[in-house]
Amino acid sequence: LDEVMTVMQTAFDPSFGEAWTRAQCAGILPMSGVRMTLARTGGRPAGFSLARHVADEAELLLLAVDPAARRRGVGSALLRSFIAAGIETGVRRLHLEVRDSNPAVSLYSRHDF
Repeated sequence: LDEVMTVMQTAFDPSFGEAWTRAQCAGILPMSGVRMTLARTGGRPAGFSLARHVADEAELLLLAVDPAARRRGVGSALLRSFIAAGIETGVRRLHLEVRDSNPAVSLYSRHDF
């Protein structure tokens, strides 16, 4: 969780209030159907995703990439991992929410969201 929080602090613009607190992350992790994936490059944390699976749906709650690791495929790899996990668990619907002005909209669009 320390590495996730390091990425969280650098990846999200504080003016939008999208970053989660350590307590929020720690509180959701033990819940059934929750999955957190940490991406590393060069042994360092580069990004993470947090998703939950309920019944036949999965929601991408957070996806964050350290600014120093952006434009290197980390976000795409995390998104593909989310999709693959959904397929493996028999999910029929994947969804996410994103602010219109978020630069990640182009990433999600490239992956048919």
